Amino acid sequence: MKTLFSSLKIREKIFKNRIFVSPMCQYSSEDGLPGDWHLVHLGTRAVGGAALVMVEATAVSPEGRISPRDSGIWSDAHSQAFERITAFIKEQGAVPAIQLAHAGRKGSTDVPWRGDKPLGEADGGWGPVSPSAIPFGPASPMPSALEPHQIERLVSRFVDAARRSLSAGFEVLELHMAHGYLLHEFLSPISNHRQDRFGGSLENRTRFPLKVANAVRAVWPAHLPLFVRISCTDWVEGGWDLDQSIQFCRMLKQEGVDLIDCSSGAMVPDAVIPAGPGFQVPFAASIRKEVGIATGAVGLITSPIQAEQITATGQADVVLLAREMLRNPYWPLQAAQSLRVDVPWPKQYQRAKSG
Repeated sequence: MKTLFSSLKIREKIFKNRIFVSPMCQYSSEDGLPGDWHLVHLGTRAVGGAALVMVEATAVSPEGRISPRDSGIWSDAHSQAFERITAFIKEQGAVPAIQLAHAGRKGSTDVPWRGDKPLGEADGGWGPVSPSAIPFGPASPMPSALEPHQIERLVSRFVDAARRSLSAGFEVLELHMAHGYLLHEFLSPISNHRQDRFGGSLENRTRFPLKVANAVRAVWPAHLPLFVRISCTDWVEGGWDLDQSIQFCRMLKQEGVDLIDCSSGAMVPDAVIPAGPGFQVPFAASIRKEVGIATGAVGLITSPIQAEQITATGQADVVLLAREMLRNPYWPLQAAQSLRVDVPWPKQYQRAKSG
């Protein structure tokens, strides 16, 4: 048995292999509600053999979306709309997961295929918020700096979203603290210039993200896993880096977080990122070793041998695939064949398993 296709237990949840579908924005929701596209997109990846299928960054409030077409879970109607999706994922033997997010200063933009341009209120946009009044880039709108009472209200938003996620049938929750969105904005000295208890020192910059993790863990059932995605570095001098990430992950572990999903970048538009096959794997390996917590490796992981090597050598506990899963939703089934591992196929597809 290859490590990639060995089971993994986190809390009371057993994952049938180490291949997870990374959260990928689809920009196909109406008023935050998932629809047929999401059922087919996510359901197909579950049919394809992944152990976990994670819904895209899902906003905890309307103004927490990246675009007006983002997924959301700020009402009971949103929770109910996800129920048929989580049920189908479970029927295929996969674990349904959701990533809770707030876009912060990167919110109120158009969809990528229309250029990601900022949207004004007349075009369905809204005023973005951030730790400090610092725009994401030269063409980005000036965000409003959050007041302390607004920060406390956002903690409640994450808690409410966690409760609704449980009601919707999700069995893993991930908090999005990466890619330049709100929680990452509090962590990074580049975007956080606050002079109060939420800015300055590492202790202060981690205060709000840790409050969110603590509050969500308190309402998320003890037998179910809680993940956090972080950007392990901003790839910018004077920004968030791996050393701070390691310290922060020690804090997250104390709050009951079970796995760190190790990504990087997206804090500023002009960072020089040395992207290449597996370029973020060393971050997962360092945090796993230094913190003693499970990690997920993500980023240009494309081949079965590469994924097996990452998990077999203990660099990460799982791999999260994104673009490769868009190209081939049946990647896990084909990876098993490539590695000569016999795994069950959907009974409807049995005739295609061999020959």
